[in-house]
Amino acid sequence: MARGKIIWSMLGHAFGSLKVGTSINSKRIMSRFGSWSSCVFSVELDKKSDPIYFSLQDRKCNEFLQGFINVFSDGKCYSLHVDSNDRIQKAKFYASLKDKLMNELPSDCQIHRVTSFQPNVRESVIKGYFLKDFSKSSVATEGILKELLHGYPVVVCSYVSGGGDGQFLQHLWSRTESGNVEVTARYSVVSAEAPDYHPSTLNIINSDVFYSFEDAYSVLEECGDVVPGSRAVLELVDQRLQTGEKTHHPVVVIEGLDATGKTTLTQSLREALGASLLRSPPQCLAPWRGLFDQEPPLLRRAFYALGNYITAGQIGQEATHTPVIVDRYWHSTAAYAIATAVGGKVNNLPEGGSEVYRWPGDLLQPSLVILLTLDPQERRRRLRGRGQDKTQEEEELEADHLFRLKVEEAYHRIEGPPCVTVDASPSQDQVLQQVLLLIRDKCHL
Repeated sequence: MARGKIIWSMLGHAFGSLKVGTSINSKRIMSRFGSWSSCVFSVELDKKSDPIYFSLQDRKCNEFLQGFINVFSDGKCYSLHVDSNDRIQKAKFYASLKDKLMNELPSDCQIHRVTSFQPNVRESVIKGYFLKDFSKSSVATEGILKELLHGYPVVVCSYVSGGGDGQFLQHLWSRTESGNVEVTARYSVVSAEAPDYHPSTLNIINSDVFYSFEDAYSVLEECGDVVPGSRAVLELVDQRLQTGEKTHHPVVVIEGLDATGKTTLTQSLREALGASLLRSPPQCLAPWRGLFDQEPPLLRRAFYALGNYITAGQIGQEATHTPVIVDRYWHSTAAYAIATAVGGKVNNLPEGGSEVYRWPGDLLQPSLVILLTLDPQERRRRLRGRGQDKTQEEEELEADHLFRLKVEEAYHRIEGPPCVTVDASPSQDQVLQQVLLLIRDKCHL
């Protein structure tokens, strides 16, 4: 099978029972969030710069949009926005679509992230891709976009000059009943102020971070027919031990990026305190971690959230007769998810005190959380010395300074309980003694 047909097959599988040729009404897709022209759009041209925001208006705009010259000029521009009432299929389709675009668009075509959203309206974000085609002819690019309108949950737009310097129009494409593609609406592009919060934060709750067992469980229930292993994971989760709100003995969680010394410290604490040592995600989920690490964030985050609840059951059982040390827990799950979901700079993260940093109401809370920190250069040196395979997120941490900073900042902002920071650069014995002092002081051991 040719590579192009393989990618189309992947898209069809990602969108389940929806077949190519099914009529998709773009207006119906967009109706969930009101008028399309009331949306604000965010284009992220690179990770280090702030997004460029614009909105639409029906009448002709005479505004000179100097800030948009770099966005819409020097090549033809298009945007695709993915939406569906089925959140599992939407998440998988969005991920598969990127593979198709990267493999089949002309080499002179750039792909950026774009979102449309209603300012400050939770769950209003529609994710998509913004294309800048620098090739001599846009025939190939437009051919791919037209095919996507034939049966897939996308809204396609093109952008053209409005007849004057710095003036641009958005053309909304639609498929007619006869199967042709035509422009059904035209809007003037106008500048928009940056929202109070980065738009990606609007969809974090129960999409990237889960705050109850039921919310995470429902995701894997919904993907049982499309993700192998989902049912097996749920069977394990159904066998989890129930926990109470409090434990008889202290529970200490050790957090930190890879290579900060968590494994060495947790093993030393187990010996020094005669404690039980647990890890999250628990070992029983190991057969499915590789599978879910390849899934879109919605499914991956739900999997790791459920791992915390299994670990919580283990904690509750062990803490009836001994102190418990836990190598990572909910802080890691939430910090990585938030940092991944929020693009760009550290200040795009939700402010401290935001509800995204709250502890799940039905998840057992530890007595103390220790966050190990380490100079980035020393951490990289230790990683090289390991010679181990890295996860996708660990590769991002090493390559992307901004991502690492966001993860660390998210750690600090999580509440219930907050992290106590410990410098992991001294000798292993010095770090151990410092942490033992903290445990004895705060947990009265």
